[in-house]
Amino acid sequence: MIDTNVPHSARIWNYWLGGKDNYEVDRIAGDEYKKTFPEVVELARASRAFLVRTITYLTEEAGIRQFLDVGTGLPTVDNTHEIAQRIAPESRIVYVDNDPLVLVHARALLVGAPEGATDYIDADVRDTDTILKTAANTLDFSKPVALNLSGIMGHIARLDEALSIVARLMDALAPGSYLALNDGTNVHSAAGVEAQEQYNDSGAVAYIQRTPEEIARFFEGLELVEPGVVTVNHWHSNGRELDAYGGVGRKV
Repeated sequence: MIDTNVPHSARIWNYWLGGKDNYEVDRIAGDEYKKTFPEVVELARASRAFLVRTITYLTEEAGIRQFLDVGTGLPTVDNTHEIAQRIAPESRIVYVDNDPLVLVHARALLVGAPEGATDYIDADVRDTDTILKTAANTLDFSKPVALNLSGIMGHIARLDEALSIVARLMDALAPGSYLALNDGTNVHSAAGVEAQEQYNDSGAVAYIQRTPEEIARFFEGLELVEPGVVTVNHWHSNGRELDAYGGVGRKV
């Protein structure tokens, strides 16, 4: 059931990206956030651009043809399957989310190229067994898979639990697989930290901003793709520093 009385991060993110799949409660929460931290819209768009660059790299340069995108969010322009299948129509993509509104839209809109495959799993990121078991209906885990976690691990309050989730997912993937991950940080803008604290205190599902060093821990044991874990605007781009860090790492 969709609760339209409580703001939801996926719908607020959709609002900041200029989408229409949100409710008044989300727009109010999004506007309140922007009052304290106006740069959040730029940050949201920069994070989306990071997704486009990483999926393009993984498809075009790393030769990946299978993607497990956990924490899909609401469909918008340049979803993972659209980016990958433009380059390699045979690419296979599995999306995972547990928001009812995302589920409705994903089933209707996340339709891929006939040469490949696109599927959707209704599951919480913590339920790694369900994710992996169901994704195996579409993906061949004996071959490399790119695991995409875009702005999702901040919803796991304890860092040790978040690290454990990513480790369990990566352990199931074949050598040559990749992790692409980005999340919000707390080092460049005091206003951003204040805005997030106010949001977390509102009763909405909390999101934890972490340090760049904590984001880098998700890639331990992986071979980092240059330039490593950096602000999203610096990964194969030259924008200014923002409070979102990410990277791409290869399982060897």
